[in-house]
Amino acid sequence: MTSTDDVTESKILLAEYDRLKEEQKTRIGFRDNLLYFTLAAATAVVAITAQSGRSRLLLCVPAICLILGWTYLVNDEKISVIGYYVRDRLGPRLGELTSAQGALFEWEVYHRNVAGRTVRKRLQTAVDLFTYLVLPMVCTTAFWCSPVVPPLLVLASVGQTLALAVLGWQFLRRTER
Repeated sequence: MTSTDDVTESKILLAEYDRLKEEQKTRIGFRDNLLYFTLAAATAVVAITAQSGRSRLLLCVPAICLILGWTYLVNDEKISVIGYYVRDRLGPRLGELTSAQGALFEWEVYHRNVAGRTVRKRLQTAVDLFTYLVLPMVCTTAFWCSPVVPPLLVLASVGQTLALAVLGWQFLRRTER
């Protein structure tokens, strides 16, 4: 076996890095598209409701936002965890093996310290809260204000509202990181 065929720990760690960055890239694309899909789905429900005059259809919007909002959060969390792992575990371990002077994968640290990052994170949280909390609450309020409000659907909408509050809290909790 020649030295070019040797499987070294550093090669394995670099392969792991490549796979993690690919997963992170895929998750970022999926997460970002969830926002557009949520807005399109909510718009479709509102349009159908307006055409049909059936206000109870508005309660589909909170359900859509809860499911897609939670999926958005889970993907966002995985994206962040990959970054933490690369920064805190993989980079230092590879640095030890290669006796590298200075940090490896500097982008993982550098982009977190760019001017305006905090403001951008807060603005993104505002967009997320509007999409996954305010929009469904507007639809819920419109349902509550409609002429015919079946009691069972009021109960369901209260449950959705509580779930939306938990989702909103999760978005705010993530902003602090």
